[in-house]
Amino acid sequence: MAEKELYDCIIVGAGPGGLQAAIYLGRYNRKVLIIDRGGGRTAHAKHIENVLTQPVISGKEIIRLGKEQAANFGVSIVTGVVTSISKAGGLFEVSTDETKYSGSFVIVSTGGKENIPDIGNIYRFFASSVVTCIDCDGYLFTGRKSLIIGNSIKSANLAMGMREMFSKDMTLVLCTDKLPEDYKEELKDEGIRLVIGRPKLFHGDSTVESLEMQDGTLIPCEMVMSHFGFKLNDKFLAGLGLKKESDNRTYSVNRHFESSLSGLYLTGPLCGHDQVVIAAGEGAIAALDIKKRLLEL
Repeated sequence: MAEKELYDCIIVGAGPGGLQAAIYLGRYNRKVLIIDRGGGRTAHAKHIENVLTQPVISGKEIIRLGKEQAANFGVSIVTGVVTSISKAGGLFEVSTDETKYSGSFVIVSTGGKENIPDIGNIYRFFASSVVTCIDCDGYLFTGRKSLIIGNSIKSANLAMGMREMFSKDMTLVLCTDKLPEDYKEELKDEGIRLVIGRPKLFHGDSTVESLEMQDGTLIPCEMVMSHFGFKLNDKFLAGLGLKKESDNRTYSVNRHFESSLSGLYLTGPLCGHDQVVIAAGEGAIAALDIKKRLLEL
């Protein structure tokens, strides 16, 4: 067990929100620790085109540069998986399998993990021509033969929205036939092909070219939106009793992105926002509030 140090702020997860907060707090000469398990949804993004001043940048590069920038301001970064967080006597204790860390404030920026369907060859094309986020990658569908795979009414809504914004050549594949008849009629009126069945295998060389269904049907496509959502990386928060929103999934936060537990802040998907630039802004706001409260202490 390493000797305990008292940090002004412990940041769980080196996502855009956590890194931006670390840069701010490091510039205030505060003692900051980032605990990062590696990977993450941002790191898997190959082509991010909606970040100001960056025509295109990979998520992996954003994380690498962000860590370097934070380290330049004296932020400590360790690799580890946080297993629990507790608070007693006004201080937080953040535990990994190997070590316990103590801090006055905590920011959690752990994001989520994609629900990736079991389709052959999907990882060959994942994050390039098979993507999961309309806000990040919808533009790549512009004028291209487009395919959406999902299992809910929300997938049908997504198909209609993407047809309006990006491509008239749109096919929707639903794994189960749970779509109301009025939705089927609306899809037909919009010119969206509907296929009900189980996807089997993606075909293509450097990019996806078609989807083979279990019954052997081949659906030509150039871009694919996989619409199965993602799970939050929040298991270690379970014992804190944090207040959640009405969806019983995301967490309630105030305007500084502080949770219902005083001193614990949340950024990114944990409080409902799933974009690099938004999470970074949330991290900056949280850091500004922590800066003020540390001065008051």
